[in-house]
Amino acid sequence: MSRAAERARDLMTRHPAAWLAAQGEGYALRIGPDRRSRVALMLDEGDFRSLIDRPGLRTRLEGGWTARPVPSRNTSLVPGRPGVIDGERLVTTDDGRMVRLAANLGESPIAWLARRTDAAGQPWLSPAQAAAGERLRLDAEQAQAGPSLTMRWDALPRSGGGSAARVEPGDHALTAARRVEQALSAVGAEHRAILNRICLQGDSLKLAESGLGLRRRHGKTLLKQALQALAAHYCIG
Repeated sequence: MSRAAERARDLMTRHPAAWLAAQGEGYALRIGPDRRSRVALMLDEGDFRSLIDRPGLRTRLEGGWTARPVPSRNTSLVPGRPGVIDGERLVTTDDGRMVRLAANLGESPIAWLARRTDAAGQPWLSPAQAAAGERLRLDAEQAQAGPSLTMRWDALPRSGGGSAARVEPGDHALTAARRVEQALSAVGAEHRAILNRICLQGDSLKLAESGLGLRRRHGKTLLKQALQALAAHYCIG
């Protein structure tokens, strides 16, 4: 990695307002809000591409690119979200590249519930229900990757090509988002809300019941029904 790329990475990490734009045969890095700002650094094509991996780039409404937000690295459990540890996970894109995405590094709420048993020693969730909930969670996690230059190399501009190249969400993330919407639509409006709370947002059952205004223990029944409908949609079990 060149010293210019290292300097650019440092500037973009420390200054949220820093942004890149194609200029001439390279890319200009500015700290100010618009093109009237002084150019702090000029980068070539190789430097630009190295910034795609870290810190990652996203498009600006005004044109050009800024650094993608850095996911929280807090490794403490989040109140009301059992087993949730915010962090990052490496995933593979459609073109075989590895990228880092925000992810839960701990045990998911569904996995936590699946390990619980009732007074008779029976699991709270059946294997099919637990598998369906985890599948929805993983799809949602992938879908939340959102638009990213790391997902589509063919969307990148070439030197001297201007900033008019259109950057689309990665095919993998877009497909995952469609799967999530199809699954939530399939279970119906009655069950959609609790799946959203527990599988997508990572809430505990108690927190989901409170947030949805459900009676105590009614959330468990509703969740089991929702997961059973989800398993049927996925043809699990």
